[in-house]
This record gives sequence, structure tokens and C-alpha cells, in this order.
Amino acid sequence: MRRGTRLRLFAAAAAVLFAGWALACAELPPFGGDVHPYGERAVTAALTRHTANAVSSVNFDQRAFDTLGEESVLFAAVLGATALLRLARDERKVGPAPRTVLPATRLLGALLLPVALLTGWYVVAHGQLSPGGGFQGGVVLASGLHLAYVAADYRVLGRVRPLAVLDVTDALAAAAFTALGLVGLAVAGAYLANTLPLGTFRDLASGGLVPLVNAAVGVEVGSGVVVLLASFLDQAVEVTDK
Repeated sequence: MRRGTRLRLFAAAAAVLFAGWALACAELPPFGGDVHPYGERAVTAALTRHTANAVSSVNFDQRAFDTLGEESVLFAAVLGATALLRLARDERKVGPAPRTVLPATRLLGALLLPVALLTGWYVVAHGQLSPGGGFQGGVVLASGLHLAYVAADYRVLGRVRPLAVLDVTDALAAAAFTALGLVGLAVAGAYLANTLPLGTFRDLASGGLVPLVNAAVGVEVGSGVVVLLASFLDQAVEVTDK
């Protein structure tokens, strides 16, 4: 296809998209107003499902299918990075050399590592009750684990980071999210429908399907981010073509 033809097709498609975008913006409520139809409906639906955190209700109940797509994107990114950054024929792994760490850095990292991991699990477990959830808690867990790299060296991180287990955990958590949707399909005829017992409002076991989907996301994000970072760190620290 010639360059001019591609540009004309692009211009026509862009004009259609811009027109649709402009029409959609014309129907939006005034900026900064006190009337928010979507927000009011989302909060009402969250309270109906006994989910105290309306954001988690949107992510893991009202629009859980969208969240499944986002989780699948992360899972695909981890798979892609692992495949692209695997050892090439002219590369080999070498053992990382020990590094000197300041005593203050080592002490601070050793103290913060368990605190970071505990905080991550708390954010995941209470996602349906308070700000946070599976995405945020999963990132906190993965970041906290890498304090072992900051406070010690790459060898210590390798000992506390079971990549083979995390690879499997990442896949199982993604599959668990997909499988949980079948519960709603079997009971209510709609994929990811919230059909489990709702429990008591503000209790840890409340929200029906929300805490289970939230936990699956937290495990998948935490495991996936660790595996993703491991692919890049291995290339920077252990892999050589010499």
C-alpha cells in the first residue's frame, strides 16, 4: 500500500474516532459538578454487595471482566519478557560477585523487608474494606521482596526468591481468576456474577466474590512482577556474552 493511501485511510479513521469522542464528551456532566451518575450508581452497587471499598467493588465485581483483561495483559507481559530475555546461544550465566553494603543500609533493609511483606499481605487481604487491593498489594509484596537486593546482594535475593514456584503461582492465580468467573456463570448465568454469600458489611469475609477475585489478582501481580524483574535483573547481573 502506498504512503498516500495509508495517510488517507488514517485520516478517515481518525475523523470518525474524533467525531465519536466529541459526541461522547458533549454528553458528559459538567466538570467539577456535584452530579455524578456513574459514581452514585457504583457506590450504591458496592453497598448492595456489602463491599466497603467502592473502588474494589468496581474492579472486582461491577467491571470484573475488564480487570480480567488487565490481569491477562500483565500475564502476557511476563510471558513475553521471559521468552525474549532467555539465554541466547552466545550467552552464559556467571555467578554474581559479592557486594559491599553499608551497615546502615543492611540494617534498614533487614528491618523493612518483613514490614513491607506484611503490609503487602494486609493491603491485599483488606482490599474490599479499605483503600488498596490486589494490584497495589501485589506491587508492595514484589517491591518488599527486592529489599533483599538493596540490603544485601543478588545472591541473597536469589535465595529468598523461588522463581520456579513463583512462575507456577503466577499462572495458577491467573487461572483462578478465570475459573472464579465460572461460578457466576453456573449459578446466575453470567460470567463473574457475584453470587457467593455476601457476609456482614465491613467484615473481612464480606463482598461475596470480591475478596476471592481480589486475592487472585494480588497473588498474580506479586508473583508476576517478581518474575518480570528477575528476567531483567538476570540480564544485568548474571548474563554475559564473553
